[in-house]
Amino acid sequence: MKVEPKNAAAFLKAMPTSIRAALIFGPDGGLVRERIATLGAQVVEDLGDPFRVVEVSGAELKDDPARLADEAASLSLMGGRRLVRVRDAQDNLAKLFEDFLKDPPGDAIILVEAGDLPAKSALRKAFEKSETGAALACYRDEGRDLSQVLRGILSKAALTIDQDAEAYLLRNLGGDRQTSRKELEKLVIYKGEDKTAITLSEAEACIGDTSAQAANAIAMAVASGDLKGLAKSLPRGLQEGMPAPVILRGVGGHFHRLFFISALVAEGESLDNALRQLRPPVFWKDRNAFTGQLRCWRQKELSTALQRLLDAERLSKSSGGAPEVMASDLLYRLCAHAARRARSSQAY
Repeated sequence: MKVEPKNAAAFLKAMPTSIRAALIFGPDGGLVRERIATLGAQVVEDLGDPFRVVEVSGAELKDDPARLADEAASLSLMGGRRLVRVRDAQDNLAKLFEDFLKDPPGDAIILVEAGDLPAKSALRKAFEKSETGAALACYRDEGRDLSQVLRGILSKAALTIDQDAEAYLLRNLGGDRQTSRKELEKLVIYKGEDKTAITLSEAEACIGDTSAQAANAIAMAVASGDLKGLAKSLPRGLQEGMPAPVILRGVGGHFHRLFFISALVAEGESLDNALRQLRPPVFWKDRNAFTGQLRCWRQKELSTALQRLLDAERLSKSSGGAPEVMASDLLYRLCAHAARRARSSQAY
């Protein structure tokens, strides 16, 4: 079965008894691990219990396919249901799990961890089409999801936050669920016994120069036609180890926000009303630049840019060449287009 995003919370609260194996996958590795821990806790109280929990890598299962059925059928020496965690699974295990899910032996629960898998992934299909398997995607926290994580952590610490500080955090967190939690917990420690509302200056002081900030700087430069800004932010991001697909995805996410606002305005919404519907909201320091970007891009151009960014992201993951060079070339082309449009001052 495929677990739809709207059903994820219910699935994590109580996994159906018919499910023997669950594939948890996606680009947000922190959220993948968090959800596996949540599901694992339904089976075993202590995930570090060596008698009831076993971990095996995808590579080990590839070399020894029979081990999956053996581990699923094995009994715990101390009693209780066993949990089998499979790390770093890839499509080369699709046939193994497809056969396993037809008639799973024993009663152990199998939790499979994987990275970002495309819709055509054979491993995904094996779980999605099975009545005893489930596939749950974990994507980057955005908008309402990240806001819930933020408010949940602050509420537990009896803290509140002002609007500007919240907007700042929503913009600069979310690339990885566990990283976001650690950053927010650092903010809680910083506040200590001070229960006044968290301010923007406090948020800026605690949440450092994360990859999300670097990605935002690149996206803002590209969309604004700021060639000098791109020449500064892009090499910095690459030097800090940001993979080309991550950079392209970040720029694509920004262009998607521009397209969303452009579409609402084209339908007759005022710009102010359209911006109020954006989640997370535009950070106030970026508002002027963001509205300026809307003047640089017609709706059709945004659609074309989004498709080119998506295609480039896919190629950067599969190409044997230099993905950084390909990504840089596209980003500079898009930035140059925005610069020409900014100079012409043509409003759509």
